[in-house]
Amino acid sequence: MATHKDKPQVVVLGGNFAGLGAAQKIRDYAGDACEITLIERKAYLDFIPNIPLEAFEGRDPAVTMHMDLLSALAKDNIHFVQAEILGLDIDAKTVKIRPNERPGAPEYARGYDYVVIALGAKLAYDDIEGFAEHGHTVSDAFHANRLIDFLENDYQGGPIVVGSDRFEQGHKGRPDWLPTALAACEGPPVEIALSLAHWLGERNKGGPKDITLFTPAELIAEDAGEKVVGKLLEAAGSMGFNYVNKVEGIKRLTKEGIEFTDGRSLPAELKIVLPNWKPHDFLKGLSVSDEVGFIVTDMRMRNPDHPEVFSCGDAAALTVPKLGAIGHQECDVVGRQIAGDLGRLSEAEANKEWHPEVICIGDMGGGKGFYIHATSWFGGDIQELRMGKMPYMQKLAYKEIFFRNNGRVPSWGVPISEWSIETLLPS
Repeated sequence: MATHKDKPQVVVLGGNFAGLGAAQKIRDYAGDACEITLIERKAYLDFIPNIPLEAFEGRDPAVTMHMDLLSALAKDNIHFVQAEILGLDIDAKTVKIRPNERPGAPEYARGYDYVVIALGAKLAYDDIEGFAEHGHTVSDAFHANRLIDFLENDYQGGPIVVGSDRFEQGHKGRPDWLPTALAACEGPPVEIALSLAHWLGERNKGGPKDITLFTPAELIAEDAGEKVVGKLLEAAGSMGFNYVNKVEGIKRLTKEGIEFTDGRSLPAELKIVLPNWKPHDFLKGLSVSDEVGFIVTDMRMRNPDHPEVFSCGDAAALTVPKLGAIGHQECDVVGRQIAGDLGRLSEAEANKEWHPEVICIGDMGGGKGFYIHATSWFGGDIQELRMGKMPYMQKLAYKEIFFRNNGRVPSWGVPISEWSIETLLPS
């Protein structure tokens, strides 16, 4: 695919939800006013939200949760470069890359007029002492399959802990309305605990009484709001789950259990944990990054000092919690902003206000799911929780629509999901 150098060059770093979504939205709003290149180390998108569901229902997420990137991008005339991203020179407006289709490639510099940093975050399992030997998780296909293998072949029926390590959030450029989160995203631990309990029960290997949910925060999934979390904890408690809060963080995992940084510990044969979410190493120390390494932006998802630099998804400091639904909202903002710069949208259309919302649909096992819609974390008044078959069906349907439409979700997709669940399903 030839690149037209006479047009502004937009380079998108990252090819999962935020990267693909941003590239598509830029094309939607800016049309042929720019050239778009997406750089990603792998040639597929990993549909991470449904990995636990696939694993617990007996399917291999390495087979079912990978969507081809090249065909999706080609439909929108978006160039694809498969390469490791090694560095970013903000002043020179270049990205340092190394093609990785075959070993031994040299480094190259790629120039840009606009850059969208949508690399996601590094999941810092390697910071947790004892994780490789004694820990489990489900954040990718490898670890999900490893967990199922342990449950089917090695698990002896002992106690189980499920929870998150402490999240380190930056302060530079953070708006006053954005709270400090003690965990990056706690929908997954709740989902894992519920669906795991059903999996164990079906096989007479245990149930909720064997599982303890833990959190570094006062409330697990605190971004859902006190009302929603209260209902979740009441439901979990009635099922028999155990709950421990304010553990501060994970000190180490051992064969016997888990030790927390506040001095407490829990016995556990199985330790399923989610780590701290960290920025990629080369982002640390950049003029556009906060003190941790996440990219500082305003509400238009562009850096205040370098307006040609955008970020969306988990790489952005503004994205807290680290939630796909918020990244999806930010992609639309990025597309509008660049299209406005290029004269394809009016100022009013380009600067359309948006307000972040927490939207989370999780599996509970047995063909049931939970749905959370909340704005209280951001100062709003929405706190909705629904549980039953409809959220489960919508979780499956969203993935099917996403794959069939090459990563595009119809504009009516999320609104109709909100309306149908919140209107038709009793609270």
